[in-house]
Amino acid sequence: MRRPSGTTIALIAGLAFLYVPLAVVIGYSFNASKLVTVWTGFSFTWYGALLADEQILNAARNSLIVAFTSATLAAVLGTMAGYAFARFGRFRGRNLLAGSIAAPLVMPDVMTGLSLLLLFVALEQTFAWLPGRGLITIIIAHAGFAMAYVTVIVRARLIGMERDIEEAAADLGAKPMTVFFGITLPMIRPAVMAGWLLSFVLSLDDLVIASFVSGPQSTTLPMVVFSSIRLGVSPKINALAAILIIVTLVLLALAAWMSRGALRMRPAK
Repeated sequence: MRRPSGTTIALIAGLAFLYVPLAVVIGYSFNASKLVTVWTGFSFTWYGALLADEQILNAARNSLIVAFTSATLAAVLGTMAGYAFARFGRFRGRNLLAGSIAAPLVMPDVMTGLSLLLLFVALEQTFAWLPGRGLITIIIAHAGFAMAYVTVIVRARLIGMERDIEEAAADLGAKPMTVFFGITLPMIRPAVMAGWLLSFVLSLDDLVIASFVSGPQSTTLPMVVFSSIRLGVSPKINALAAILIIVTLVLLALAAWMSRGALRMRPAK
C-alpha cells in the first residue's frame, strides 16, 4: 500500500486545523446541556431559544439588510470600475482609481474603520441635515471595501473574454450602451454574481468596520455575538454559529462555482 506523501499529510493537517473546530461548534450546537463543553444529549433546544431571542433576530435582520444592499451597490460600482480598467486603456485618473480600489484589499480593517468614522463624524458636523451613524453608514462602508473584490473579479473576466461579438455588434451599428447591456453584461454575469456573493459574505461576517461606523440602533449580528461571548459562551451562540457557518460555506461554494468559468483565460486559437 502506498504511503501518503508529506504534501498530503500537510494538506490534511491544514484542513483539519481549519475545519475541525467548526465541526465541533456545529456538533455542540445540538447539546442539551447549558454548559457548552459538557455533552449531555442530543437536542434542538438552543435552536428554539435562538429563534425566540429578539435581540439576535433584530441584529440578524440588520445584517441581512446591510449585506444585501451593500453587495448590490458593490456589484454595480465594481462592475463599472472593472469595465473601465479592462476596456478604456490609459485614461486620466487611472492610477488614482487603481490605488483607491487596491487600498481596501491591503489596509487593516481597524484603519479603514477609524478613517470612515472620522469621515462620517466630519460630515455630520458640516452638514447638520445628514442622519447620524446607522445602517446607511454601515452599507456605505461595506460597499466601499467589497467593491474592490468585485472589480478584481470582473476585470479578470473581461480581460480573458473574446471581443469578437462585441466588435461585430459595434460594426453593425449598435450603440456602446446597447453592446454593454445586450452582449457584454450577459457574458460577464457569472463574474458579477460571484462578486455579489463574495461581497454578501464579507459584509455578513464583518465586525471591526461595522463597530466603528454603526450607531446605537444599528447593531449587526457579529457585534451581538462578540458582545455575548465576552460574558461567556452561551449554547445559543453555538446554534447561531452553526447556522452562520453553513450559510457562509454554501455562499462561498456557490461563488467559487460561478467564478470558476468567469475567471478562465480565453482559450488558445
